[in-house]
Amino acid sequence: MAPDTHRDTAAALLPLVGGAANITSVAHCMTRLRLGLRDPGLVRDEALRALPAVLGVVEEDGQYQIVLGPGTVARVAPEFELLTRGAAIKAAQQARNATPVKLLLRRIANVFVPLIPALVGCGIVAGLAGLLRNLGWAPGLTPALTATASGFMSLIAVFVGYNTAKEFGGTPVLGGAVASVIVFPGVADITAYGSQKLSPGQGGVLGALGAALLAVHIEKTCRRRVPESLDVLVTPTVTVLLTGLVTLYGLMYVAGAISTAIGDATTWLLAHGGAVAGLVLGGLFLPLVMLGLHQALIPLHATLIEQQGYTVLLPLLAMAGAGQVGAAAAVYVRLRGDASIRATVRSALPAGLMGIGEPLIYGVSLPLGRPFVTACVGGAFGGGFVGFFNTLGIKVGSTAIGPSGWALFPLLGGNKGLAETAAIYAGGLLTGYLAGFLATYFLGFGGDARRWTTRR
Repeated sequence: MAPDTHRDTAAALLPLVGGAANITSVAHCMTRLRLGLRDPGLVRDEALRALPAVLGVVEEDGQYQIVLGPGTVARVAPEFELLTRGAAIKAAQQARNATPVKLLLRRIANVFVPLIPALVGCGIVAGLAGLLRNLGWAPGLTPALTATASGFMSLIAVFVGYNTAKEFGGTPVLGGAVASVIVFPGVADITAYGSQKLSPGQGGVLGALGAALLAVHIEKTCRRRVPESLDVLVTPTVTVLLTGLVTLYGLMYVAGAISTAIGDATTWLLAHGGAVAGLVLGGLFLPLVMLGLHQALIPLHATLIEQQGYTVLLPLLAMAGAGQVGAAAAVYVRLRGDASIRATVRSALPAGLMGIGEPLIYGVSLPLGRPFVTACVGGAFGGGFVGFFNTLGIKVGSTAIGPSGWALFPLLGGNKGLAETAAIYAGGLLTGYLAGFLATYFLGFGGDARRWTTRR
């Protein structure tokens, strides 16, 4: 899609969401343009769905999300922001039917979503370095690739701190500054509580998140109480000093214990209830994607990657996409008379195979109803397949967060060889495809399938 087309898409979207005056916030993730609206009633929903570039729409907790697909949304969003720049963009949006927990999860997700491109890129480079190392090829290049891939991960706490302060209304660089304490090598020289020594990186992203939140609170308190003439000197100094000390003598120990508990609990769960755990996780992930809440799991993935070098949760959750692909294939076969929905399946299926499920969710299974449920069944079976091997001591993980489906193969890691890990993951995908297809074909319609062509 050319730049002019991206501008045209943004220009077409704007009047259909009520114009610039109706926009209170603009953000995007890997596939969705996320808009805060003053008056959702001004949205021309049907006309929006009819735009060729729009793969689906969903409204959740006062945020209107337009699914544009990977790559496209990253190019359309800046053009859309340019068009809305003339309006007064409010920092806070009114959330309808939102609970404090949901809003908190969404804000935490907003901290990590901007990090996904770097996580994906560094993860693939790390996978390439590992492959070359195992094959014994290009020994002179491997260290350079390792450094390229590992640099970001070694400093991810700093980026988390920066984004946290930005999201919660503090000064971003102060959030990054207090989070950098966690990864500073000199913390190894600090002893607290008798004989407990710190180690660089202890607490990881959870510690960085907590430190930055504390820094925001201290900064805002200082802004209210410190005279303006002294603010530029006193506020940042007090913020860094107090937060740094609390982080070193408290947060790093607490966050480290929580991180360890998360890793131990995940390992125990999959070792003792692998198939059942995989069944549940794979079956329930699609509803989280539908609500846009799946990004809130990123801190868990990041914690596991920091601890173990890979997250065993992502391959299990990726099976939900496999069930969705199988369900879409069954819809394509059953609804032979519906040229429109078959065209939607054909256009969205490649993205689904690469782990981008929103086009199939909002364009195919969710509008039909039952196929969405049977897609979850397919995901459950795929997750159960991968989870079963965890009980045998074979861990299938991902070295980075982001893609799933076939796009996850370059990022696979675990405690066994790459071939064995890839074979199990591929088996899970095929199981999800088959289960999703059969469940949808036989249970996803009910009665005469031809009548379902009128339900879109």
